[in-house]
Amino acid sequence: MAYILRSARYIAADCLHQIIQPGDTVIDATLGNGHDTCMLAELVGEEGQVIGFDIQPDAVERTRALLTGKGLIARCELHAEGHQHIPDYVHTPVRAAVFNLGWLPGGDKSVTTRWETTFAAISAALKLLVRDGVCTVCAYPGHAEGDRERGALMEWLSTLRPQEYNVLHHRFLNAGSGAPECFIIQKQ
Repeated sequence: MAYILRSARYIAADCLHQIIQPGDTVIDATLGNGHDTCMLAELVGEEGQVIGFDIQPDAVERTRALLTGKGLIARCELHAEGHQHIPDYVHTPVRAAVFNLGWLPGGDKSVTTRWETTFAAISAALKLLVRDGVCTVCAYPGHAEGDRERGALMEWLSTLRPQEYNVLHHRFLNAGSGAPECFIIQKQ
């Protein structure tokens, strides 16, 4: 079978499938429509836990409905809170934290993630990671806040000490300025 280069979200999901083990605790920092949450719930198994956040109650309810329909809701703890509140709810080490920046697909495009809260949330998630755990961040430039968030993320992640974290940046150079980009941060 041929290896095919794929999107930022595919790269993030592939990494998560390699890292997450049954029984792990993981964070979904941006629930969205719940697809990543379901994937994470399947990966952690019956003994694991997914702790999810979204500032939009509609996203939480969509995710809850999807998880319930797939019989995965018992593995999940969902919060209608911004991801900057991770330290208020997560007190145990995590194997992974997942971020999809931007707006809720099919939702109000004026409600987006913002660098100030994203920075606080990723900082908190990195502190909670176990050794070899990962934080995946899919950034969506191409709109004003997305461009600002991506730029600040690039600048900040390049300052992380390589003795503590490995940081990978995946993007298609020929896909245009608004194409999604994936950042994977692994704790040493």
